Amino acid sequence: MLAILKKEINSFFASPIGYLVIAIFLLLNGLFLWVFKGDFNILDYGFADLSVFFLLAPWILIFLIPAVTMRSFSDEKKQGTLELLLTKPISHTNIVLGKYFGAFVLILIALLPTLLYVYTVYKLGNPAGNLDVGSTLGSYFGLLFLIASYTAIGVFCSTFSDNQIVAFISAVFLCFLFYIGFEGVSDITSSLFIEQLGMSYHFNSMSRGVLDTRNILYFLSVTIFFIALTTRGIKTKAFSKKEWLPLLALPIGLLAINILSASIHKRFDLTKDKRYTLSEASKQIINDVDSPIIVDVFLKGNNFPSEIKRLQRETKQLLEEFSAKNNNINFNFINPLEDEATRQRNIQQLTQRGLTPMQLSVQESGSSSQAIIFPWALASYNDVTITIPLVKNKIGASQQDLVTNSVQHLEYAFADGFSKLTTPKQKKIAVLKGNKQLEDKYIADFIKKINEYYFIAPFTLDSVASNPQKTLNDLNKFDLIISAKPTETFTENEKLVLDQFTMNGGKSLWLIDNVAMEKDSLYNATGSNIAIKRDLNLNDFFFKYGVRINPVIVSTLYSAPITLAIGEGSDSQFQNLRWPYSPLASTHSKHPIVNNLNLVKFDFANQIDTLKNNINKTILLESAPLTKLEGTPREISLDIVTQEQNPELFNKGNQPLAVLLEGEFTSVYNNRIKPFKLLEEKNKSLPTKMIVVADGDVIKNDVIKNTPQELGFDRWTGQTYGNKEFLLNAVNYLLDDNGLINIRSKEIAVAFLNQQKINNQKTKWQLINIALPLGLLALFGFMFNFFRKKKYAA
Repeated sequence: MLAILKKEINSFFASPIGYLVIAIFLLLNGLFLWVFKGDFNILDYGFADLSVFFLLAPWILIFLIPAVTMRSFSDEKKQGTLELLLTKPISHTNIVLGKYFGAFVLILIALLPTLLYVYTVYKLGNPAGNLDVGSTLGSYFGLLFLIASYTAIGVFCSTFSDNQIVAFISAVFLCFLFYIGFEGVSDITSSLFIEQLGMSYHFNSMSRGVLDTRNILYFLSVTIFFIALTTRGIKTKAFSKKEWLPLLALPIGLLAINILSASIHKRFDLTKDKRYTLSEASKQIINDVDSPIIVDVFLKGNNFPSEIKRLQRETKQLLEEFSAKNNNINFNFINPLEDEATRQRNIQQLTQRGLTPMQLSVQESGSSSQAIIFPWALASYNDVTITIPLVKNKIGASQQDLVTNSVQHLEYAFADGFSKLTTPKQKKIAVLKGNKQLEDKYIADFIKKINEYYFIAPFTLDSVASNPQKTLNDLNKFDLIISAKPTETFTENEKLVLDQFTMNGGKSLWLIDNVAMEKDSLYNATGSNIAIKRDLNLNDFFFKYGVRINPVIVSTLYSAPITLAIGEGSDSQFQNLRWPYSPLASTHSKHPIVNNLNLVKFDFANQIDTLKNNINKTILLESAPLTKLEGTPREISLDIVTQEQNPELFNKGNQPLAVLLEGEFTSVYNNRIKPFKLLEEKNKSLPTKMIVVADGDVIKNDVIKNTPQELGFDRWTGQTYGNKEFLLNAVNYLLDDNGLINIRSKEIAVAFLNQQKINNQKTKWQLINIALPLGLLALFGFMFNFFRKKKYAA
């Protein structure tokens, strides 16, 4: 077998045709990947990976491999040496394997120069070296298995005739049929089984760095099957009845093994961030889905920036992972703008359903144009349909940041959507009333949002005065309480009920203003008002649990603007002016509540101190470093917008504005006289959670003409802040049992190329990736023939 392998390699490189075939392969790869404009151009693609190469390679190999294998047996037949070869003391199988591995090694030699592409992307990454080596290595493994199958088909086709052109055309046809033909038939018949017979189905996941034993077994089965056919095809004798049985049994046996492997398999995600491995929470959500979930994704089109094409591909790959776990999840990609006749109607219908379009800039050939996209999906299950956002935007984010944030958010977005469709509501939330909390119209948008997940009901503590035990019993039926900006003092009876709710394991979200100051109160003749301390009688309450909300105002240079009318009469104009009392809060924490979160807008926020006790505390949101604290009472005036602020005064650093408390709480009334007698009092809580936010306006939506607006949306600047997402994440974390919210902690990094380096060194890298592989091939040819002549001359 080794002698035949060496003979194949020697005869291939002894002929100029061999070098020509490999040169064409390298030249085509180089031109498509580094020069020609299009979807396969790595420099235009902008991402530090080789995914476009692994999309292109199967198509070029469809022609390269038949060109290498077409002479394997057809040349032997033409020269009349096949019969002589068959008489040698070597089995037919070893002859075929010698030919097969000879061709396989030749393809590997042709593939070796493409490692220059890996080096180039590695050097052009932003920063340099920002390349997922595991994913790239896994993709090359997938390509090797595809090459193994193509080569087996090519060697088999070379037994058809002594004409190499016939062998070449037959191999191209069969490779094309096995790679994409079955997928085309499955599109017509809607048969998943037929699609799974094709190579593209199995290569798709391997090409992105995911190795699955099912896919490996498939390629090995195809390879073994065609090698067996080739072994029988080179025999000169006619088929006997004894030979038919094993020849028929082989494909049946291989098919049975592949079907069995569907239930017994291993999967290896070689990507650095395990981006193609679903979280356990996602798997649990879809495990028991027994009727179809239909997902329509509107992210389809050709005139997209490369960032959106990447998001499109990542969305498709993620949905393939969901579908692989449960084949009841079906998805389609739809272009609502494709048909000019229905374009405007589709835009109107989608917008009415809340699927607002996005306008993006497309840079192409030095010119800029605008593209409209609908970055949404609709998921339907049992006659219920929900919307799923595909884009996760942040204030000031570039298109690169947009795709990074969106890709990281994708799994959570779909898992959350599937959960809403398939999981019935179970948890109950009490929205506290009675202490002059925000009116319903000011929290309507957020309540509407969480109503998609939980049962919501108002709850007053008024009955505490007459029947506190019944009030506590009624409150304990809820899983979470929300107190949105109370402005009236809590009595000791009310505090004891709330404390015992916590002791019984109840969760709570507190949005507290410890300073009485409203922005609306400034719009008067003087343009000013006095900010004073607000006494809610909750200081000892929170102090015992481990936090203190100080009656000071957080002022920062990194804040949301205020919109004021400047000028007199008809000449007045609305202007957005710097307003230090609306801090934009963020965090460097990777906690699932705030990971990948947009800026959260506060108004007249207070500062939180964390105190030492046995409760675990996590600062969720904090002000920017340039912050100062202003005590009360204090006059707040709109005149501050015209005054130059001294940055040196903003020297207090980041100040906590929202804190998560977790653990076993000690009762506020431990070792104290209770304001009323309880049937069963607890001084130590069950493990529970609480979130304290030092501003009630975080949950407050605008109201225009008595109609609640979207929480977090500023109609003057057009910005959407992260208030609603923060609060929704907070509630989901407090009540989440299946770990869905923890998907938000999954870090997925999208690696980009350094565009500045590309602009400065583009020609250099194009020459390296086109000329250098050809130069290496020429050097190899010279050395090979030099030593060959020297050997035979001796």
